[in-house]
Amino acid sequence: MKALLLPIALSLLAALRAQDPPSCPLEPQKIAGTWYVKAIVTDGDLPKETRSRKVSPVTVTALGGGDLELRFTLRKEARCHEETARMQPTGEPGKYSSNGGKKHVYILELPVEGHYVLYCEGQRQGKLVRVGKLIGRNPDVNPEALEAFKKFAQRKGLSLEDIFTPEQTESCKPESD
Repeated sequence: MKALLLPIALSLLAALRAQDPPSCPLEPQKIAGTWYVKAIVTDGDLPKETRSRKVSPVTVTALGGGDLELRFTLRKEARCHEETARMQPTGEPGKYSSNGGKKHVYILELPVEGHYVLYCEGQRQGKLVRVGKLIGRNPDVNPEALEAFKKFAQRKGLSLEDIFTPEQTESCKPESD
């Protein structure tokens, strides 16, 4: 009986680890670099006109003290705008805060090498808004990573119908003022 207990316990542990991304500390240098957004899931309440259907690569820079900076460009009203978000570690593995603690961003490694989920929770007009993004080192969509992302979205209570694959665009150059 004791001989069966160890294999069963190890099997259960492996199954639990497969369900949720690892919660080991994220090294900022590991996430630094250029990432491509391969899929996005949002709350059903988020207006469709605010959902980005075209995305540029995201550049993540590791700053001092464990802080991260995310930088990307987007087009609004036919003009290019550069967006920057600075995130501070919260002490919880993979969890960051931004906008003075108003937003929480989780960076979760998927079991598919080179793929992560950026999951953000924050308030918008008094309502909780949740957005998840599947990111990878190249623009090609990996079916295994997409499947892991779908499972993640379901665990968070997000609808699979709200998952979409954005069009990849090159970074644009903001106009100088």
